[in-house]
Amino acid sequence: MSDPDFNLLVALDVLLAEASVAGAARRLNLSTSAMSRTLGRLREATGDAILVRAGRNMVLTPWAEATRERARTAVLEARAVLQPSTDALKVESLERLFTIRANEGFVVAFGPALIAAVAEAAPSVCLRFAPKPEKTSRYLREGLVDLEIGIQSNMGPEIRVQRLFQDRFIGAARRGHPLASLEDVGVEDFIAWGHVVAAPDGTLHGFVDDALAELGVRRKVASAVPGFPTALSVTMASDLITIVPALYLVNQQMTDNLYLFELPFKTRRITVSQMWHPRMENDPGHRWLREKVREVCGAVR
Repeated sequence: MSDPDFNLLVALDVLLAEASVAGAARRLNLSTSAMSRTLGRLREATGDAILVRAGRNMVLTPWAEATRERARTAVLEARAVLQPSTDALKVESLERLFTIRANEGFVVAFGPALIAAVAEAAPSVCLRFAPKPEKTSRYLREGLVDLEIGIQSNMGPEIRVQRLFQDRFIGAARRGHPLASLEDVGVEDFIAWGHVVAAPDGTLHGFVDDALAELGVRRKVASAVPGFPTALSVTMASDLITIVPALYLVNQQMTDNLYLFELPFKTRRITVSQMWHPRMENDPGHRWLREKVREVCGAVR
């Protein structure tokens, strides 16, 4: 038999997803030169250039664009064939790496309990938490992550969704802040101080500003930081105030150094869900992980 080297299929899939030799090299833990050699082998095997230069960047050829989904499906199907498919899952002997894409707030609040629960039931399972700088279904569709946890938004009709819990936002200031002496924090009190906002995408305007605009007032945003931990750190070291999801503080020892208060205006409640691609719907290990996440979220709350 003169079958092609099927390892090239994995490399092709990553190259088509990254559209970059350097990006593919990082994903596959290879040097750039080794990835370049692999691209050369792929060009010889397929008879197509796959990646061509366009100015200072590389772009996919029409054939590569048309082949992207086929390559992704082929790799995922091959992996499924080589993974145990029996429904009689033996969790205690399961050896697997699960990647969960979630924001830092979820990891801080629920990560310790989830890691401990998984380690106790399945010692050979590793949980890898990936950052979530933007909302996109790409990581689920391309099989880069096993679960996405957060607020459902533009994920596509095929993505499976299971609600985990509802949450609300609360205000936070340092312990000893002048707001802490008030019986209730009113709107004028809330806007009298500068704010630090958690904005992974750098956006300064959010739902709080919309709610304040309806009341005819506005706040001063003094700083925008990548996430809630940084916002809280800035808050504890200054007179700036911030808002955070209430459940984010469930495991926070820093609450001893914070003054927490209800927001003086109505805000939407948020629904946090876990999401996965339908290809993993009936995978026994994946089903077990989803149930473990649901159990831990319910217990921590």
